[in-house]
Amino acid sequence: MKEKAYYCTKEGFEILKQELIRLEQQELPALSQRIGEAKAKGDLKENSEYTAAKHEMVLLKARIEHLKEQFMNAVVISKDDIDTSSVSILTRVKLKNEANGKEVVYELVPSQEANIRGGKISIDSPIGKGLLG
Repeated sequence: MKEKAYYCTKEGFEILKQELIRLEQQELPALSQRIGEAKAKGDLKENSEYTAAKHEMVLLKARIEHLKEQFMNAVVISKDDIDTSSVSILTRVKLKNEANGKEVVYELVPSQEANIRGGKISIDSPIGKGLLG
């Protein structure tokens, strides 16, 4: 089965990379240490600290695997690569509210980079999908 491409901008790729590094080099060792300290306290069946830390470890490892998958399937896109003659990812669109005449400008971005307050909407959002046709 072919993996799904993970489209991101250069900035989005750097954020992904930095988060992966932080989780692997800081969070994972710190959590491993917490588990070791909790183990040293004795009976693991009644040790809520140990149980909580193990649960956090499962979640952390799942997050790391998810980020690694995105990293391995990353397709870095640039505005220079985009055909702006039609609506596509990384294009800016101006929308007009017919009821009040107010106009807003949005940039269509990969879902993980969406920030409505920053004027960036996901290509996977209903509006994004509608604009893409």
